[in-house]
Amino acid sequence: MPKIAIIGAGDVGTTIAYTLQISGLATEIFLIDINQKLAQGQVMDMNHGLFFVSPVHLSAGDYPDCSNADVIVITAGARQKSGESRLELVDRNAKICRSVVDHIKPHNSSAVLLVVTNPVDVMTQVVINHSGLPRYQVMGSGTVLDSARFRYVLSRHCHVDARNVHAYVMGEHGDSEVLLWSQVRMAGTPLEAFCTKCVYRCNSIDKEGITETVRDSAYHIIEAKGATNYGVSLAVRRILEAIIRDENSVLTVSTWLDGEYGLDNICLSAPCIINRRGIGRIVETTLDKNEERDLEKSAETIRDVYKRVVR
Repeated sequence: MPKIAIIGAGDVGTTIAYTLQISGLATEIFLIDINQKLAQGQVMDMNHGLFFVSPVHLSAGDYPDCSNADVIVITAGARQKSGESRLELVDRNAKICRSVVDHIKPHNSSAVLLVVTNPVDVMTQVVINHSGLPRYQVMGSGTVLDSARFRYVLSRHCHVDARNVHAYVMGEHGDSEVLLWSQVRMAGTPLEAFCTKCVYRCNSIDKEGITETVRDSAYHIIEAKGATNYGVSLAVRRILEAIIRDENSVLTVSTWLDGEYGLDNICLSAPCIINRRGIGRIVETTLDKNEERDLEKSAETIRDVYKRVVR
């Protein structure tokens, strides 16, 4: 039966655990944190609601509890402060991620590792290199949430259910992310064609404004309430669902590129087929020239920051 271990009992890790609890996706959930008292308190609070959800064993654990986990979610790390970019977290969180991998290694080498700690693209590469696991077995939450934000904003603009909007964000989960405007579809119809026939007369699309809204969403949330946790927990639940249920779903997780999109030895988000193996394969979609250029710039941004970690 599905067993999921979550490393880190902060806002994100705990909200992921709660989201999983009410989803019915896992039969065992272990919440692990260096602050064991915090993890115990979070679990106690959630366990008091077991009467209202499907049966699930939820406990505050330790690294040996990772031994037969199907997926291990890494959320441990310093919190992004108001006005701070995700990339500024790199030195602190790289040390934490390496330590987490060292603690997992003796107990489990077969689980899929899902990295959520920011900056997630750099941390995914840190975990792959430090763990020595094959690239398909490690992924980052990447731009799954960014893609959802993109779809949400487009759905509001076009008066279409967000679930019927197909739109992807690639590259860095951060300031250099690339919104694939050329790939946007509404019921299979390209965006411009859909909007020209729209009864709401929304044929004037402010692409720059929408791009800024999507890209800067986290900053506004952090400024308003101190952290992002609900959206990312739902994004992580969706990734876990694709893994546990062996769905072969296409999600823009952060993955190690080895020649795909003309990029090598770099982790960034791209459409991937996700299943029980982890990453089944990377989907190389067609980009226009501007998107190709912007993706290369995004890769360079991530590469420059990663160099700080390995210096």
